[in-house]
Amino acid sequence: VKTAKGFRRVVASPAPVTIVEKREIKQLINNNFIVICCGGGGIPVYKEESGWLEGVDGVIDKDLASAVLATDIHADELIILTGVEHVAINFNRPDQKQLHKVTVSEMEAYYDQGHFPAGSMGPKIRAAINFIRNGGQKVIITSIDNSLDAICRDSGTVIIPDQGK
Repeated sequence: VKTAKGFRRVVASPAPVTIVEKREIKQLINNNFIVICCGGGGIPVYKEESGWLEGVDGVIDKDLASAVLATDIHADELIILTGVEHVAINFNRPDQKQLHKVTVSEMEAYYDQGHFPAGSMGPKIRAAINFIRNGGQKVIITSIDNSLDAICRDSGTVIIPDQGK
């Protein structure tokens, strides 16, 4: 595809199914290591009949991969860092509203209404919904500058299961 900066290769972006190294990551966490992973989303692979993993031309979304990993290792909470302190609906419009504490059903309704574009907040919201729907108890979406406050005081956007608000 030709862009203003030259040519850009277009590749598939398959949905992540599992994280190959999830057991090793869980073991490191259980041994009190801070593990930074899924930052680039990872390389999509498939397992050949021989058992070898083979790479696929594609890109995995980092937020969706993080939600899959968090689910696979049975994490209670997922923190997604982004460039803004709060998720907002009606973004950049006069009626913009920052979201503070919302249930997963509320967030899903906003997502279905088209508030979160695919190239922006969409994957983060989809990841949050997936994580909560698969048993997670809380997702925080906020900026890195606000992360400590978000963890300690429920600042940022907090998404919880439907049973309470």
